[in-house]
Amino acid sequence: MQENRISRWYFGGVSSSAAACLTHPLDLIKVHLQTQQEAKMRMVGMAVDVVRREGYLSLYSGLSASLCRQMTYSLSRFAIYETVRDEINRKKKGVIPFYQKILLGAFGGFAGGFIGTPADLVNVRMQNDVKLPVKLRRNYAHVLDGLLRVWREEGIRKLFSGASLASSRGALVSVGQLSCYDQSKQLVLATGYLTDNILTHFLASVFAGGCATILCQPIDVIKTRLMNSKLEYTGVLHCLTETARLGPKAFYKGLLPAAIRLVPHTVFTFIILEQLRQHFEPIQLESTRYH
Repeated sequence: MQENRISRWYFGGVSSSAAACLTHPLDLIKVHLQTQQEAKMRMVGMAVDVVRREGYLSLYSGLSASLCRQMTYSLSRFAIYETVRDEINRKKKGVIPFYQKILLGAFGGFAGGFIGTPADLVNVRMQNDVKLPVKLRRNYAHVLDGLLRVWREEGIRKLFSGASLASSRGALVSVGQLSCYDQSKQLVLATGYLTDNILTHFLASVFAGGCATILCQPIDVIKTRLMNSKLEYTGVLHCLTETARLGPKAFYKGLLPAAIRLVPHTVFTFIILEQLRQHFEPIQLESTRYH
């Protein structure tokens, strides 16, 4: 009888945090590109400019906030998605259809996006700090310092600035990553040419990362601009209209670095997640999942 490994709810947060350590410089460059008022620099030029001005360690500015975000946002969405999915599969003694995976991924991502909004806000600010003039820098020492200062200086509501966008983005990313990963892995295994190994995980995660990038890029641009604003925008609608004035391409500013960051992050996340499942999850004999 085929072995079935039961998901632990916190593995998604652990694997996403590990992946974030590897891809953080790419995320930082993506934020810098998205917050340009005019498209003056491309990815390589922005990276060189940051290193020249602040040194190589500046590429890891805001890493503590990035890890805090993964342990709130990603942990929540993975926990919701995998726990509910496995419970449904167990009761049905089968695999849930793709449309239910999409709905479940969207729900988990929306909830995770809201939970992770405060850490996400501090993450964006810390990453963008290195390109600001010295007098305008916020200089958060770490994520906890950033969270406390935002609360004291700007109020608790500011911690959830852009929460609707962050939640919407979380829903779209989770559909692209979690739902599409599950479905693409199921389809790859169904061909019979590949087994449940690292090559299968790689192929499925590359596809999932591409889907997530395309789905969330417009919202990601608006969210980043809104979170990094110093009262330039009165709300989501104002930010949306101001960005639209720059032309349709503005909504896909930084698409290449976003893909270069999000696709590897997705690949690392799922490869690490599958390894955690393989080595640390309890086993039940009755197979209720496609793998």
